[in-house]
Amino acid sequence: MARPFRQQMDEGILDRAAALFARRGFAKTSLQDVADAVGLSKAGLLHHFPSKEALHGAVLAQAGRLGQRVLDQVAGLPLGPARDRYALDVLVDIALAHPGLVALLLAPVMQGNPAPEVDAAAATALLAFGVTAGDPVSERAVRVVGALSALAVLTLAAGQQDAATTWRPFIVATCFDALGHSAAGAALPRPDQVEA
Repeated sequence: MARPFRQQMDEGILDRAAALFARRGFAKTSLQDVADAVGLSKAGLLHHFPSKEALHGAVLAQAGRLGQRVLDQVAGLPLGPARDRYALDVLVDIALAHPGLVALLLAPVMQGNPAPEVDAAAATALLAFGVTAGDPVSERAVRVVGALSALAVLTLAAGQQDAATTWRPFIVATCFDALGHSAAGAALPRPDQVEA
C-alpha cells in the first residue's frame, strides 16, 4: 500500500521541480530550492531522487510523456477546429493537474530560447495543433503560441486561485478564440452568477 503514496509524492516533487526549472532554469535551481518547495529536507529529497541530474531527467521524461499523450489523443483527427478544441481540452486538463510540468513544457514556446531537451517535449504540444517547431513564422504559428501561452498562464492562475473547475471552460474558450475560432459554444457566465 505504500507504493501509491510514494508515486503520488514523486509526482508532486516532479511537478514542483518542473515549475522551478521552468522559472529559473536547471543551472539556477538547487536541490535545496526543490526540497524547500516540496517541504522536505535535502536528504529527504535525495531519498526520492539521488541527484539533481536524476531529478531533472525524471522531470523531462514526465514532461515528454505528457506532451506525447496530447499528441497521441489528437493524432487521428484532421487538422481544424474540432482537433484544436479537443487538443485544448486535453492540454487544459493536464495543465490543471500538472501545472509545473506544463510550465516547463511550454516554457520554450513562450521564452524562445529553449534547452534542446525541453524543446523536444514542447514540440509535441505544437504538433498537436499542426505546427512544426522551426517552421517559418505564420499567422497559425503565432496563434498557436498565443493560445499555449494563455493556457499556461491561465491554468497556473486558476490553480493559485483554487478555481480550476470554475475557470476551465473559460480557459478553453479563451485559447480557442486565440486560435482564431469562434467560441460560440463556450460557457459564458450568467449575470446572476458573476461576483462583484
